[in-house]
Amino acid sequence: MALPLFLPCAAGVESLLEEEVQRLLPSKILYPTRGGIGLDGGPQDVMRLNLHSRLAMRVLAQVAEGPYRDEADLYALARTVDWQQWITPEHTLRVDTTAQRSPLRSLNFAALRIKDAVCDSLREATGERPSVDTRHPDLQLQLHVGEERAALYVDTSGESLFKRGWREDKGDAPLKETLAAAMLAAAGWRGEPQAGGALHDPCCGSGTIAIEAAQIACGIAPGLKRRFAFERLLPFVDADMRGEWQRQKSQAQTAIRPSAVPIFASDVSFRMVDFARRNAERAGVAAAIQFNGGDALERPAPDLPADLPGTLIINPPYGERIEVAGKAARPSAEDRDTPDDFFPRLSAHWKRAYTRHPAGWTAWVLSPDMKLPSAMRLKESRRVPMWNGPIECRLFRFDLVSGSMRQGTSGDGGGGAPGGPSQK
Repeated sequence: MALPLFLPCAAGVESLLEEEVQRLLPSKILYPTRGGIGLDGGPQDVMRLNLHSRLAMRVLAQVAEGPYRDEADLYALARTVDWQQWITPEHTLRVDTTAQRSPLRSLNFAALRIKDAVCDSLREATGERPSVDTRHPDLQLQLHVGEERAALYVDTSGESLFKRGWREDKGDAPLKETLAAAMLAAAGWRGEPQAGGALHDPCCGSGTIAIEAAQIACGIAPGLKRRFAFERLLPFVDADMRGEWQRQKSQAQTAIRPSAVPIFASDVSFRMVDFARRNAERAGVAAAIQFNGGDALERPAPDLPADLPGTLIINPPYGERIEVAGKAARPSAEDRDTPDDFFPRLSAHWKRAYTRHPAGWTAWVLSPDMKLPSAMRLKESRRVPMWNGPIECRLFRFDLVSGSMRQGTSGDGGGGAPGGPSQK
């Protein structure tokens, strides 16, 4: 059973997701669009994408699409689907709705009519109807209504794919794992000596970036420690499909390897470092990360072999998320300008601590401040648009080299290659 699939992603990540899906399914024709990637695929592809995609939010299977004017048309559209191929009356369901310039007055009523169509279809076929479960449904449907057309999807993932299954301890503003993966992908960091080299996150919080990096370096599939909605749906539960799922998970398990590069993570809060360690243990990468406490403005650069480059990658605190801590923290209510010192002091520390390494360091900083390079008194060599939830950001690249460190040109999407640091 092949269906149109759609993998939604955060704004700005579409090209990175396209590259990822091309690596996972090299024979597929992809249809990039704003907000995600489309392709045609069957159950085996659904399994592989859920298990291995680091950048997609979900894997949606389109089961119906067509024009509509009102809720009656949506009901008729949902009745075109043979729901007996997906669930039995013993299963539960939920319908979520999104809209873009839709003329409908109530999205809740639209979702209700889709639910009615599924239940009526099964009642007519079996004499029984499924129940609604808004928290943990077996069948999770997504209805998208546009200005004139609607599409109905089966969500094969269940919980969003950023939930890798290991996070229990988290801080005040945890970074989503999918965004951490996008930052690493944009930086060209692949956990190899010549693809980013060593990695250091000096503002690690609960460890998201370092843990995601360690899983990449160790070849750990992001979905190995969680379950998916498709595991309860009829196209995936016969003996052949169960066997295929076990084969894919076994192959992913045997692909795990030791990291070829060192990974470092530190934070000014020892409480957060403890959270990060515990999360890393659950993620299976505690041995691949060296955790330390310490202020990002003071901690020395990790000691690396002379021929191994390094990548600094951070999601520093900013006002819309959390307050700055450590040396740049505001010591009193009267001193309201001290947090502004954080970024120039951070860049000054980087000049002292990171520019002496023969193979070089490259720094990548995620920030909503488009003038961050000026604040850091550095010249960026690249800036990549990204969104941290509702916050529009840029991922800035700085080449940490001796001298003025002013090589490169600015401009969204322009400048140097996304790979490792400049060799100086």
